[in-house]
Amino acid sequence: MSGKATISAPAQTFVDLSGTSTEAFKNPYEALIAACDGNAAQIQDRYTLHRVTRNTQQKDKMLDRSFPGVSIDPILHKLENELGYKDPRHCLVFWARPTEKVKGLIERVQNELRTVAQNLWLMPRDNLHMTALEITHSRTAPEISQIVENFKASVPLIADYPSGHRARLIRPMIGFDASALALSLVPAAGESLSAGRTLNDDQFTYHHLRRDLFNLCEDAGVKVDSRYVVPSSHLTIGRFIKSEDFTDEKGVPSPGKMEAFVKKIEEINEWLKWEYWPEYNNGVINDGGEWIVGEGKGLDCRMGTLWYGGGESVYVGKGF
Repeated sequence: MSGKATISAPAQTFVDLSGTSTEAFKNPYEALIAACDGNAAQIQDRYTLHRVTRNTQQKDKMLDRSFPGVSIDPILHKLENELGYKDPRHCLVFWARPTEKVKGLIERVQNELRTVAQNLWLMPRDNLHMTALEITHSRTAPEISQIVENFKASVPLIADYPSGHRARLIRPMIGFDASALALSLVPAAGESLSAGRTLNDDQFTYHHLRRDLFNLCEDAGVKVDSRYVVPSSHLTIGRFIKSEDFTDEKGVPSPGKMEAFVKKIEEINEWLKWEYWPEYNNGVINDGGEWIVGEGKGLDCRMGTLWYGGGESVYVGKGF
């Protein structure tokens, strides 16, 4: 099929807040690597700047007295409340699947968030994922099937790639906006190296991995049509599907309830720092605070209605 189907999706804006422009590069991931001379510490700084700036902006927005309230995901709301409703948006991606230790950390965070937002939709444990590369989104099922058919011979090479190219992520933190929450990490740059891993290993960052995946897909004849290429490594952990947690008895947005919610996020982030960031924990990274992409299993080439962790696997790569 030619052309791209028009399928409604929640409006989202993904802005790079690290100061990187991708306009001069065919591979957009190459832009940040070039700007940082390939240096892992500088790449880490850009990831950190992006997520800290974004959280600051979202906090100011959500605590403003004129804030109209959280953004309810209309499709997820229908999936949760309308029997037989099906998400019309079919996608094709390469997901990185978190380790059991990372999943355990996320579960602890989700339970804490529920104490101040009991109606928060939580990403199921087995659905947790980080999108290493989004090939395309919001298409029809036949369109996705055709793309898969055209490059399925190359899928194992791409999905297995992290087994020999091991990007390490550290420093978990909760990121948020008016529609969702995520656990984000940043590329490591030599901090608290485990036995057998060297400083040079960390020079191959998660951004290098995404750059290479882009090139591998393009080499396989697949045009990459991602919604975003911002410097972010995150797993969505929750979304808003009801507004009751943040309104008064009349349904009016309650500044006090939103303040309590943001305060809880900040409390969790402080706990994450002291428990999992090496510089706050005598150089120790506790279980769940570090993730080497490909650990346990390789990339999951996933197709279908996968916006909320569903869909079906085309091929799951080899882990280490």
